Amino acid sequence: MLLRSFGLAATAVMAISISGQVEARTQMRAVGSSTVYPFAKIVAERIARANPRLGTPIIESTGTGAGMKLFCAGVGERFPDVENASRRMKASEAKLCQQNGVSAITEIQVGLDGVTFATAKGSPLQNVSQRDIYLALAKTPYGKPNRAKTWKDVNGSLPAIPIRVYGPPPTSGTRDALGELILTPPCEANASMAALKKSDENKFKAICTAVREDGAYIQAGENDNLIVQKIEANPGTVGIFGFSYLEENMNKLKGIAINGVSPSYDTISTFKYPGARPLYIYIKNAHAGAIPAVRAYAAEFTKESTFGPNGYLRRQGGMIAAPNNVRARSQVAARGLQPLNLASLK
Repeated sequence: MLLRSFGLAATAVMAISISGQVEARTQMRAVGSSTVYPFAKIVAERIARANPRLGTPIIESTGTGAGMKLFCAGVGERFPDVENASRRMKASEAKLCQQNGVSAITEIQVGLDGVTFATAKGSPLQNVSQRDIYLALAKTPYGKPNRAKTWKDVNGSLPAIPIRVYGPPPTSGTRDALGELILTPPCEANASMAALKKSDENKFKAICTAVREDGAYIQAGENDNLIVQKIEANPGTVGIFGFSYLEENMNKLKGIAINGVSPSYDTISTFKYPGARPLYIYIKNAHAGAIPAVRAYAAEFTKESTFGPNGYLRRQGGMIAAPNNVRARSQVAARGLQPLNLASLK
Protein backbone atom coordinates (compact mmCIF):
# COMPACT_ATOMS: atom_id res chain seq x y z
CA MET A 1 0.00 0.00 0.00
CA LEU A 2 1.34 3.42 -0.91
CA LEU A 3 -0.08 4.87 2.29
CA ARG A 4 2.15 2.57 4.34
CA SER A 5 5.23 3.37 2.24
CA PHE A 6 4.80 7.06 2.95
CA GLY A 7 4.36 6.43 6.68
CA LEU A 8 0.92 8.09 6.66
CA ALA A 9 -2.07 7.08 8.74
CA ALA A 10 -4.65 5.26 6.65
CA THR A 11 -7.56 7.44 7.66
CA ALA A 12 -10.53 8.03 5.38
CA VAL A 13 -10.99 11.57 6.65
CA MET A 14 -8.08 13.62 7.89
CA ALA A 15 -7.84 17.11 9.35
CA ILE A 16 -4.79 18.70 7.80
CA SER A 17 -2.73 21.71 8.69
CA ILE A 18 -1.08 23.92 6.06
CA SER A 19 0.82 27.02 7.15
CA GLY A 20 -0.61 26.64 10.66
CA GLN A 21 -4.20 26.72 9.46
CA VAL A 22 -6.46 23.71 10.04
CA GLU A 23 -8.09 22.57 6.83
CA ALA A 24 -10.54 19.79 5.95
CA ARG A 25 -9.69 18.88 2.35
CA THR A 26 -8.00 15.50 1.89
CA GLN A 27 -8.62 14.95 -1.83
CA MET A 28 -5.76 15.97 -4.12
CA ARG A 29 -6.51 18.63 -6.73
CA ALA A 30 -4.50 19.20 -9.91
CA VAL A 31 -5.05 21.90 -12.52
CA GLY A 32 -3.41 22.77 -15.82
CA SER A 33 -2.68 21.45 -19.29
CA SER A 34 -5.34 19.90 -21.51
CA THR A 35 -2.50 17.92 -23.15
CA VAL A 36 -1.41 16.36 -19.85
CA TYR A 37 -5.04 15.95 -18.71
CA PRO A 38 -5.75 12.49 -20.22
CA PHE A 39 -2.51 11.08 -18.79
CA ALA A 40 -3.20 12.63 -15.39
CA LYS A 41 -6.71 11.13 -15.35
CA ILE A 42 -5.31 7.65 -15.99
CA VAL A 43 -2.79 8.07 -13.16
CA ALA A 44 -5.50 9.40 -10.82
CA GLU A 45 -7.72 6.40 -11.51
CA ARG A 46 -4.82 4.02 -10.80
CA ILE A 47 -4.19 5.72 -7.46
CA ALA A 48 -7.86 5.47 -6.51
CA ARG A 49 -8.02 1.76 -7.35
CA ALA A 50 -4.81 0.93 -5.49
CA ASN A 51 -5.58 3.16 -2.48
CA PRO A 52 -9.36 3.71 -2.09
CA ARG A 53 -8.82 5.64 1.14
CA LEU A 54 -6.90 8.32 -0.74
CA GLY A 55 -9.92 9.05 -2.93
CA THR A 56 -9.70 9.86 -6.63
CA PRO A 57 -7.51 12.92 -7.27
CA ILE A 58 -9.43 15.76 -8.92
CA ILE A 59 -7.93 16.65 -12.31
CA GLU A 60 -9.02 19.88 -14.02
CA SER A 61 -8.22 20.96 -17.58
CA THR A 62 -7.68 24.71 -17.24
CA GLY A 63 -4.77 25.23 -19.63
CA THR A 64 -1.18 25.53 -18.46
CA GLY A 65 -1.16 29.33 -18.07
CA ALA A 66 -4.46 29.52 -16.22
CA GLY A 67 -3.43 26.58 -14.08
CA MET A 68 -0.17 28.29 -13.10
CA LYS A 69 -2.12 31.31 -11.84
CA LEU A 70 -4.29 29.06 -9.67
CA PHE A 71 -1.34 26.98 -8.48
CA CYS A 72 0.75 30.04 -7.59
CA ALA A 73 -2.08 31.91 -5.86
CA GLY A 74 -1.23 30.57 -2.41
CA VAL A 75 -0.84 27.74 0.11
CA GLY A 76 -3.85 26.20 1.81
CA GLU A 77 -7.08 24.33 1.20
CA ARG A 78 -8.40 26.75 -1.43
CA PHE A 79 -5.41 26.31 -3.73
CA PRO A 80 -4.42 23.41 -6.02
CA ASP A 81 -1.77 20.92 -4.93
CA VAL A 82 -0.40 20.11 -8.39
CA GLU A 83 0.04 21.86 -11.74
CA ASN A 84 0.11 19.78 -14.95
CA ALA A 85 2.01 21.65 -17.67
CA SER A 86 2.72 21.28 -21.38
CA ARG A 87 5.65 23.71 -21.08
CA ARG A 88 8.12 24.68 -18.38
CA MET A 89 7.18 27.15 -15.67
CA LYS A 90 8.09 30.73 -16.59
CA ALA A 91 10.16 33.10 -14.45
CA SER A 92 7.14 35.41 -14.16
CA GLU A 93 5.06 32.52 -12.79
CA ALA A 94 7.81 31.55 -10.33
CA LYS A 95 7.82 35.17 -9.11
CA LEU A 96 4.04 35.04 -8.57
CA CYS A 97 4.42 31.79 -6.64
CA GLN A 98 7.08 33.29 -4.37
CA GLN A 99 5.04 36.43 -3.76
CA ASN A 100 2.19 34.21 -2.52
CA GLY A 101 4.30 31.96 -0.31
CA VAL A 102 4.59 29.06 -2.76
CA SER A 103 8.36 28.80 -2.52
CA ALA A 104 9.10 25.06 -2.49
CA ILE A 105 8.06 23.47 -5.80
CA THR A 106 9.19 20.18 -7.30
CA GLU A 107 9.43 20.00 -11.10
CA ILE A 108 9.02 16.56 -12.67
CA GLN A 109 9.23 15.91 -16.40
CA VAL A 110 6.78 13.10 -17.13
CA GLY A 111 7.08 12.65 -20.89
CA LEU A 112 7.16 14.21 -24.34
CA ASP A 113 4.52 15.45 -26.76
CA GLY A 114 4.29 17.10 -30.14
CA VAL A 115 2.35 20.23 -31.10
CA THR A 116 0.44 18.50 -33.87
CA PHE A 117 -1.28 19.93 -36.93
CA ALA A 118 -4.03 17.63 -38.15
CA THR A 119 -6.83 17.62 -40.71
CA ALA A 120 -9.54 15.30 -42.01
CA LYS A 121 -8.29 12.29 -43.94
CA GLY A 122 -9.76 13.53 -47.22
CA SER A 123 -8.13 16.98 -47.05
CA PRO A 124 -5.56 17.81 -49.78
CA LEU A 125 -3.35 19.55 -47.21
CA GLN A 126 -0.57 17.17 -46.17
CA ASN A 127 2.81 18.91 -45.92
CA VAL A 128 3.66 22.48 -44.94
CA SER A 129 6.78 24.31 -43.84
CA GLN A 130 7.12 26.34 -40.67
CA ARG A 131 7.27 29.42 -42.90
CA ASP A 132 3.95 28.42 -44.49
CA ILE A 133 2.38 28.16 -41.04
CA TYR A 134 3.82 31.50 -39.95
CA LEU A 135 2.55 33.28 -43.06
CA ALA A 136 -0.86 31.64 -42.66
CA LEU A 137 -1.39 32.27 -38.94
CA ALA A 138 0.68 35.28 -37.86
CA LYS A 139 -1.32 38.41 -37.16
CA THR A 140 1.35 40.61 -38.75
CA PRO A 141 3.87 38.43 -40.61
CA TYR A 142 7.20 40.27 -40.73
CA GLY A 143 5.35 43.33 -39.44
CA LYS A 144 2.74 43.56 -42.23
CA PRO A 145 -1.02 42.89 -42.08
CA ASN A 146 -1.95 39.31 -42.93
CA ARG A 147 -4.14 39.28 -46.03
CA ALA A 148 -3.76 35.59 -46.93
CA LYS A 149 -7.13 33.90 -47.44
CA THR A 150 -6.06 30.45 -48.66
CA TRP A 151 -3.05 28.17 -48.16
CA LYS A 152 -2.18 28.79 -51.80
CA ASP A 153 -1.80 32.49 -50.97
CA VAL A 154 1.14 31.69 -48.67
CA ASN A 155 2.71 29.05 -50.92
CA GLY A 156 1.75 28.50 -54.55
CA SER A 157 2.32 24.75 -54.25
CA LEU A 158 -0.34 24.38 -51.54
CA PRO A 159 -4.06 23.80 -52.23
CA ALA A 160 -6.40 26.77 -52.66
CA ILE A 161 -8.47 25.97 -49.56
CA PRO A 162 -9.40 28.61 -46.97
CA ILE A 163 -7.09 29.06 -43.99
CA ARG A 164 -9.27 27.98 -41.10
CA VAL A 165 -7.39 26.66 -38.08
CA TYR A 166 -8.85 25.59 -34.73
CA GLY A 167 -6.31 26.04 -31.96
CA PRO A 168 -5.75 26.63 -28.26
CA PRO A 169 -6.32 29.94 -26.42
CA PRO A 170 -3.60 32.17 -24.92
CA THR A 171 -3.92 30.38 -21.54
CA SER A 172 -2.70 27.13 -23.09
CA GLY A 173 0.82 25.76 -22.97
CA THR A 174 0.20 24.39 -26.46
CA ARG A 175 -0.37 27.96 -27.65
CA ASP A 176 2.93 29.01 -26.06
CA ALA A 177 4.69 26.08 -27.75
CA LEU A 178 3.08 26.97 -31.09
CA GLY A 179 4.63 30.42 -30.87
CA GLU A 180 8.02 29.31 -29.59
CA LEU A 181 8.60 26.12 -31.59
CA ILE A 182 6.68 26.65 -34.83
CA LEU A 183 6.17 30.37 -35.50
CA THR A 184 9.32 32.00 -34.12
CA PRO A 185 12.04 30.13 -36.11
CA PRO A 186 10.84 31.22 -39.59
CA CYS A 187 10.15 34.73 -38.28
CA GLU A 188 13.60 35.06 -36.73
CA ALA A 189 15.20 33.77 -39.95
CA ASN A 190 14.23 37.10 -41.51
CA ALA A 191 17.17 39.53 -41.21
CA SER A 192 15.03 42.52 -40.21
CA MET A 193 13.25 40.44 -37.54
CA ALA A 194 16.58 39.18 -36.18
CA ALA A 195 17.72 42.80 -35.90
CA LEU A 196 14.45 43.77 -34.22
CA LYS A 197 14.98 41.06 -31.59
CA LYS A 198 18.17 42.84 -30.52
CA SER A 199 16.61 46.29 -30.42
CA ASP A 200 13.07 45.59 -29.17
CA GLU A 201 12.45 42.04 -27.96
CA ASN A 202 8.83 42.69 -26.95
CA LYS A 203 7.92 43.95 -30.42
CA PHE A 204 9.82 41.03 -31.96
CA LYS A 205 7.83 38.56 -29.87
CA ALA A 206 4.53 40.20 -30.80
CA ILE A 207 5.29 40.05 -34.54
CA CYS A 208 6.60 36.50 -34.36
CA THR A 209 4.03 34.86 -32.08
CA ALA A 210 0.74 36.82 -32.18
CA VAL A 211 -1.90 34.95 -34.18
CA ARG A 212 -4.66 36.28 -36.38
CA GLU A 213 -7.92 37.60 -34.98
CA ASP A 214 -9.85 37.84 -38.26
CA GLY A 215 -11.41 34.36 -38.18
CA ALA A 216 -8.59 32.40 -39.82
CA TYR A 217 -7.48 31.20 -36.38
CA ILE A 218 -10.33 30.08 -34.13
CA GLN A 219 -9.78 29.68 -30.39
CA ALA A 220 -11.38 26.39 -29.42
CA GLY A 221 -10.87 26.54 -25.67
CA GLU A 222 -9.10 23.89 -23.60
CA ASN A 223 -11.16 20.97 -24.91
CA ASP A 224 -8.93 19.24 -27.46
CA ASN A 225 -11.61 16.65 -28.20
CA LEU A 226 -13.80 19.52 -29.44
CA ILE A 227 -11.06 20.52 -31.91
CA VAL A 228 -10.97 16.93 -33.18
CA GLN A 229 -14.74 17.03 -33.73
CA LYS A 230 -14.58 20.40 -35.51
CA ILE A 231 -11.96 19.36 -38.08
CA GLU A 232 -13.62 16.00 -38.67
CA ALA A 233 -16.92 17.76 -39.40
CA ASN A 234 -15.34 20.47 -41.57
CA PRO A 235 -13.02 18.98 -44.23
CA GLY A 236 -10.20 21.32 -45.18
CA THR A 237 -9.92 22.85 -41.71
CA VAL A 238 -6.88 22.27 -39.50
CA GLY A 239 -6.63 21.58 -35.78
CA ILE A 240 -3.74 22.09 -33.37
CA PHE A 241 -3.43 19.84 -30.30
CA GLY A 242 -1.20 17.29 -28.56
CA PHE A 243 -0.04 14.19 -30.44
CA SER A 244 -2.04 11.75 -28.28
CA TYR A 245 -5.31 13.23 -29.61
CA LEU A 246 -4.17 12.60 -33.19
CA GLU A 247 -3.03 9.07 -32.40
CA GLU A 248 -6.37 8.33 -30.76
CA ASN A 249 -8.27 9.51 -33.86
CA MET A 250 -6.11 8.19 -36.72
CA ASN A 251 -9.18 6.50 -38.22
CA LYS A 252 -10.68 9.95 -38.84
CA LEU A 253 -7.74 12.35 -39.05
CA LYS A 254 -4.25 12.60 -40.49
CA GLY A 255 -1.24 14.46 -39.23
CA ILE A 256 0.17 17.22 -41.42
CA ALA A 257 3.92 16.93 -41.98
CA ILE A 258 5.99 20.01 -41.05
CA ASN A 259 9.16 20.56 -43.06
CA GLY A 260 8.60 17.09 -44.50
CA VAL A 261 8.51 15.39 -41.07
CA SER A 262 5.24 13.74 -40.00
CA PRO A 263 4.27 13.64 -36.32
CA SER A 264 4.89 10.16 -34.88
CA TYR A 265 6.20 8.51 -31.74
CA ASP A 266 9.66 8.16 -33.29
CA THR A 267 9.95 11.68 -34.75
CA ILE A 268 8.79 13.30 -31.51
CA SER A 269 10.90 11.12 -29.18
CA THR A 270 14.01 11.99 -31.24
CA PHE A 271 13.01 15.68 -31.59
CA LYS A 272 13.12 15.43 -35.39
CA TYR A 273 9.56 16.77 -35.47
CA PRO A 274 9.66 20.59 -35.05
CA GLY A 275 6.79 20.62 -32.55
CA ALA A 276 8.34 18.17 -30.03
CA ARG A 277 8.21 19.40 -26.41
CA PRO A 278 8.49 18.10 -22.82
CA LEU A 279 5.55 17.66 -20.42
CA TYR A 280 5.73 18.39 -16.68
CA ILE A 281 3.98 18.16 -13.37
CA TYR A 282 4.73 20.63 -10.56
CA ILE A 283 4.22 19.61 -6.93
CA LYS A 284 3.45 22.15 -4.19
CA ASN A 285 5.71 20.75 -1.48
CA ALA A 286 3.88 22.53 1.34
CA HIS A 287 0.84 20.37 0.55
CA ALA A 288 2.66 17.07 0.13
CA GLY A 289 2.78 16.23 3.84
CA ALA A 290 -0.86 17.12 4.37
CA ILE A 291 -2.58 15.54 1.35
CA PRO A 292 -1.42 11.90 1.06
CA ALA A 293 -2.36 11.60 -2.62
CA VAL A 294 0.15 14.30 -3.63
CA ARG A 295 3.14 12.05 -2.94
CA ALA A 296 1.23 9.10 -4.37
CA TYR A 297 0.61 11.07 -7.58
CA ALA A 298 4.30 11.95 -8.00
CA ALA A 299 5.34 8.38 -7.25
CA GLU A 300 2.78 6.72 -9.53
CA PHE A 301 3.43 9.09 -12.45
CA THR A 302 7.15 8.29 -12.40
CA LYS A 303 7.09 4.51 -12.12
CA GLU A 304 8.82 2.86 -15.07
CA SER A 305 5.65 0.80 -15.54
CA THR A 306 3.74 4.10 -15.86
CA PHE A 307 5.80 6.53 -17.95
CA GLY A 308 8.41 4.26 -19.51
CA PRO A 309 8.46 3.22 -23.21
CA ASN A 310 6.30 0.19 -22.36
CA GLY A 311 4.34 1.82 -19.56
CA TYR A 312 0.58 1.94 -19.29
CA LEU A 313 0.48 5.65 -20.20
CA ARG A 314 1.92 4.68 -23.58
CA ARG A 315 -0.51 1.78 -24.03
CA GLN A 316 -3.62 3.54 -22.78
CA GLY A 317 -3.00 7.20 -23.56
CA GLY A 318 -0.29 7.43 -26.22
CA MET A 319 2.29 9.07 -23.94
CA ILE A 320 5.74 9.45 -25.54
CA ALA A 321 8.43 8.43 -23.08
CA ALA A 322 11.19 10.88 -22.16
CA PRO A 323 14.83 9.72 -22.63
CA ASN A 324 16.24 7.28 -20.04
CA ASN A 325 18.35 9.89 -18.25
CA VAL A 326 15.38 12.28 -17.98
CA ARG A 327 13.15 9.55 -16.51
CA ALA A 328 15.84 8.65 -13.99
CA ARG A 329 16.11 12.30 -12.94
CA SER A 330 12.33 12.55 -12.62
CA GLN A 331 12.20 9.47 -10.39
CA VAL A 332 14.79 10.98 -8.04
CA ALA A 333 12.88 14.27 -7.93
CA ALA A 334 9.59 12.47 -7.21
CA ARG A 335 11.04 10.40 -4.38
CA GLY A 336 12.71 13.28 -2.59
CA LEU A 337 10.45 16.13 -3.75
CA GLN A 338 13.57 18.14 -4.50
CA PRO A 339 12.70 21.87 -4.72
CA LEU A 340 13.24 23.53 -8.08
CA ASN A 341 15.69 26.44 -8.22
CA LEU A 342 13.15 29.06 -9.23
CA ALA A 343 15.91 31.53 -10.14
CA SER A 344 16.96 29.21 -12.98
CA LEU A 345 13.72 29.74 -14.90
CA LYS A 346 13.49 32.05 -17.90
